[in-house]
Amino acid sequence: MSELDIAHLRTWIGSEQVLDDVLTEALAQKYHATFDGAGDAPAVGEPVPRLIHFCLSQPVVPGRELGPDGHPARGGFLPPVPLPRRMWAGGELTFHGDLRVGDTIRRVSRVEDVTVKEGRTGVLCFVTVSHRLSVDGGLRIEERQDVVYRALETGAQPTKVPAPAARGEHRQPMQVDPTLLFRYSAVTFNGHRIHYDRPYATQVEGYPGLVVHGPLQAAFLLGYATDLRGMPPSRLKFRGLSPLFDGDDFALHATAEGDGLKLWTATENGPVCMSAEAAW
Repeated sequence: MSELDIAHLRTWIGSEQVLDDVLTEALAQKYHATFDGAGDAPAVGEPVPRLIHFCLSQPVVPGRELGPDGHPARGGFLPPVPLPRRMWAGGELTFHGDLRVGDTIRRVSRVEDVTVKEGRTGVLCFVTVSHRLSVDGGLRIEERQDVVYRALETGAQPTKVPAPAARGEHRQPMQVDPTLLFRYSAVTFNGHRIHYDRPYATQVEGYPGLVVHGPLQAAFLLGYATDLRGMPPSRLKFRGLSPLFDGDDFALHATAEGDGLKLWTATENGPVCMSAEAAW
């Protein structure tokens, strides 16, 4: 923890970034195809799936300005945390209305907090970012994004194994392959190599396979919640707990909790990979 200059990193709190993007018909078609959506993709003027905004307003960075992990080099809008692993740990979203094909979206992002904690695998640095997405001045989405940075595995990690996940009232078997991970990386303009570069993921970052994106799992869970209730939730909160890898047989689970749903992904006899709560 002494290696991190937390006082310096916290000077990024309050920094803002404003990005505009257009939700094109081509993007709607590519997103629809990536998820093997039923029927036709949304046309101009029609509403789109609620997490398609993860594809919008992504920083367009030349290859020479990328770090070794495929992310933009440290610094700039986000603080330059000197830990090699960077992951989307979770987030919370409130939807005030639908985005539609043809909309011009403005995303205003702000660094809200930077904290350091000692976790079971070592030092963790959390960066909290807020996003507000608007169309013609009308707020559509409020989002909190939690990014976590940590060190690479050392081989001396704790041996405690998380408990197997429970089985939900509803369950849908799933599997992802490298093609889906590559296409989702492409449609979200995400260069993080752990999702498509197997030698890098296994030999450099020490994972047993390609890592399934956190936002992709969140999209699976939101889609499942929508199918179960017949309409998309107005609020979604999700948190990554254990990594999920390509080729893993896993399932989406859901259980009613009050007026909402508690959701999670998990491999067979494995721990919860991502937990979520959906509300209407």
